[in-house]
Amino acid sequence: MLNSVRKFAKAFRVPSVQDREMAYLGEAKDRIDLEYRMRQIDRGMFRNSSF
Repeated sequence: MLNSVRKFAKAFRVPSVQDREMAYLGEAKDRIDLEYRMRQIDRGMFRNSSF
């Protein structure tokens, strides 16, 4: 029962900044794209909000 509660809670969890960054890097098509995405993350693409 506890396992099903954990699955339910995990389904509604908001992804962390690190999770979003890793997913973004995982979508890179090649090395050049990966390096470009890494530079964007280093510049604060996911950490700086412009609200």
